[in-house]
Amino acid sequence: MMRRAAVVLALLLCLQWTWAQAESGGLTGNDITQTDGENKNTEVKFESQGAKATPDQSQTNITPDIWAELKELRHMAIEQKLELRFSNSKMEKLEQENTDLLARLTASENKITALETEMSSSVNEVEEIKRVNADPPKVAFSASLAVGADTAGTLKFLRVFTNVGQGYNPDTGIFTAPVSGAYYFRFTLWSQRTLAYMGASLHHNHKCMMTNSDYNDNYGYGSLSNAIILQLEQGDEVFMTIGSGDSLSDNGDNRTTFSGFLLFPL
Repeated sequence: MMRRAAVVLALLLCLQWTWAQAESGGLTGNDITQTDGENKNTEVKFESQGAKATPDQSQTNITPDIWAELKELRHMAIEQKLELRFSNSKMEKLEQENTDLLARLTASENKITALETEMSSSVNEVEEIKRVNADPPKVAFSASLAVGADTAGTLKFLRVFTNVGQGYNPDTGIFTAPVSGAYYFRFTLWSQRTLAYMGASLHHNHKCMMTNSDYNDNYGYGSLSNAIILQLEQGDEVFMTIGSGDSLSDNGDNRTTFSGFLLFPL
């Protein structure tokens, strides 16, 4: 607008000057013609300058569009940053879930291993039971005292009649169960001493299970007997002891005996 105003002002000044020259008679036709030409050239020049101003004005009009595009790009960058942050958070959550699942999987594998071990042990036990039932172990023993005893301690039945399975040891007087199961034990005690106490106790792993005793009168020749069924584990021990003050007798008739056998395995 300022340029156009300047052009108009310049034209007015030129016209005013021309009119002044005409009134004073100082201008000729050629001068007027030349002046008009100059004025036209000046107008053309200013118009050309005005035409050149058009691209600047268009650039000014374009500027708001550039700012709008920059603002839109900024919003897009912010949205992508938020999406990336959300993706990272989601990735961390997925990694934590994978870690938890891996821990649970490891625990499950350990349980499966333990179950497999237990199952293998159970299978072995079943196979052992089948083997035992198919070919049950044979265990039985019977022995007599052979000589008298009047000293407290473990009774050693020295004269062995039967020892199937080799569970009884005459050197120690102890029976050791070769297999787990239910066992039947029986003993018979005899004493020929008069006016004396007689008796003995049966032990399972050093635990007294029963005690039998009596007092012989003037005639002597007293006897006692008893029996018991015990559930034994493999390696358990059974033996008999005589107490202080008691006495037992035996002779070739084998009157004082200790016997036992396996009823069935367990």
